[in-house]
Amino acid sequence: MKHDNRDGAGIERHLHDPVKDRLIPLQPLDLARVHSVDDLVRAMAKTAFTGRQLGEAADVLEAMARDKDCFVVMTLAGAMTVAKQGLIVTELIDRGIVNAIVSTGALMAHGLVEATGRAHFRHNPEMSDEELYKAGYNRVYDTLEPETNLDDVERVVFGVLEKWNEDEVLCSYKLNRAIGAYLAKTAKDQRGILKSAYEKNVPVFVPAFTDSELGLDVALTNREREKNGKPKLRFDPFEDLEYFAETLLKQKRLGIFTIGGGVPRNWSQQFGPFIELRHRRGGEDVPLKRYHYGLRICPEPVYWGGLSGSPYSEAVSWGKFVPPAEGGKFGEVFVDATVGLPLIVAAVLERLDKDKAASINGKKEKKLIARK
Repeated sequence: MKHDNRDGAGIERHLHDPVKDRLIPLQPLDLARVHSVDDLVRAMAKTAFTGRQLGEAADVLEAMARDKDCFVVMTLAGAMTVAKQGLIVTELIDRGIVNAIVSTGALMAHGLVEATGRAHFRHNPEMSDEELYKAGYNRVYDTLEPETNLDDVERVVFGVLEKWNEDEVLCSYKLNRAIGAYLAKTAKDQRGILKSAYEKNVPVFVPAFTDSELGLDVALTNREREKNGKPKLRFDPFEDLEYFAETLLKQKRLGIFTIGGGVPRNWSQQFGPFIELRHRRGGEDVPLKRYHYGLRICPEPVYWGGLSGSPYSEAVSWGKFVPPAEGGKFGEVFVDATVGLPLIVAAVLERLDKDKAASINGKKEKKLIARK
C-alpha cells in the first residue's frame, strides 16, 4: 500500500526511523526480573511519567554520592520525622553521603522526640480535633504528636541551654550541635538526625528558627532567665548564614538534595546569589559557586508560583545552579516524599553496597593469588 506522507493541510511529513535518530526505547517493567529495590528503581527509569522521574533521580543521588569532591546539602521541609522518615536521613549522614542539613525547626523537634525513645501514633479518625486538643494530641494529617512528647523536648533544650555560656551568641547550628552532643551522651542506644550529625560533624541549620518548637523553647528559657535576674541568651541568625556560606566556599563541587521546599530550600539555594552579590556589590574577591547537582522530591506543581514547586531550570536564571550545558545534573520527582525518598535512597545504598562487597571480594582474591 502506498502511503501519502502529507497531512490534512497538505504539509509533507518526513517520517524518521527512531533507531537512526538514536532515540532511547522504553522497556516494559517485568516484575519477574525484579529481585531488589535497586532492580525495581532501575526498571522504573526505563518506563514513563513519575516512575521514570524516580529512576532518574536515583542516578542523580548516586552521582552525588560517588563524587568525592561533592559536598551535599540536604534540605528538609514537611512532617518527615513525624512520618517516620528520620532514620533515612540519619543513614545518609552516617554513610557520609549528606554533609550538611538545612531544615524546618518543627522537623528537628519531632525528630528529637524519636531520638529520645518516644513515639508518634496513628490518628484514630473517630476522635474529633476538639477531642484531640482536650486529650493533648496534636494531629499532623493521619499522625499524632502527644503534647507530653513536646514537653520532654523542652526539658532537653532547657537542659542544654542551662549550661550555655551566656557570652556566646546562639544560632541554630550551634544549638543543634549541642543537642546532638547531649543525645550522644544520654541516648546512646537511639538513632537520630541530630545525634548522627554531631558524631559526623554535619552542621544542621534551621533558618526560620522561631517558627518551631525549638524556637519557642528558647523564648521560654529566656523568659525564665529574665524572671531569675539572668541576662537573656542572644540569638543571631546571621551567624548561620555566614557559617553556611563559609563552609560551602571551601568545597570543590556542591550538590543539594531537597525534600519539599519552603524556607530550607530557598535559604540553601540563596548561597549562589549571596556570593555573587558579595562579589558584585561588595567588591569581595570570592569565587562564584553554584550547585552542580540537584535532586528534589516534591509534588507541588510549578504553576502555583511558590519556590516549593519551581524547577531547577528557573533557579539557573538566578545563578543558583550550574546549567546542564555546563555539566549540571538534576532530578525532579513529583511525588509524596514518604513514597519517593525510601525507594530512591534504598536503591542507591544497594548500588554502593554492591560496589563495596565487590571491592572486598577483589582484595581477598588478590591476597589468595599472592599466597599461592
